Amino acid sequence: MAPTAHPSAPPQFDADGFLLDPDTWSETLADRIAQTDGIGSLNELQIGLLHALRREYSRHGTVTALSHVCHLTGQSADCMQHLFPNPREAWRVAGLPNPGEEAKAYL
Repeated sequence: MAPTAHPSAPPQFDADGFLLDPDTWSETLADRIAQTDGIGSLNELQIGLLHALRREYSRHGTVTALSHVCHLTGQSADCMQHLFPNPREAWRVAGLPNPGEEAKAYL
């Protein structure tokens, strides 16, 4: 049987700062990452976008068109650039795993 992480164990990140286990993500952790990265406390629009990113990743297992994610949250297609410094940062704050070098190039 594989060992399981203790519930109070701190989240683990890879060398690029992506969460290793997306199931350990929470809004509290997202806010902590955002504050550490200089974004500040997350607002409702940002949290909504993070949840949409996570839902789309859960459905498709890959990076989804970011304009589509904005649309799903009822925002303009360029919402990502207004809510986060860059899409890669939104992906990271959403607690999603490292998307790989190719995907990071267009995030």
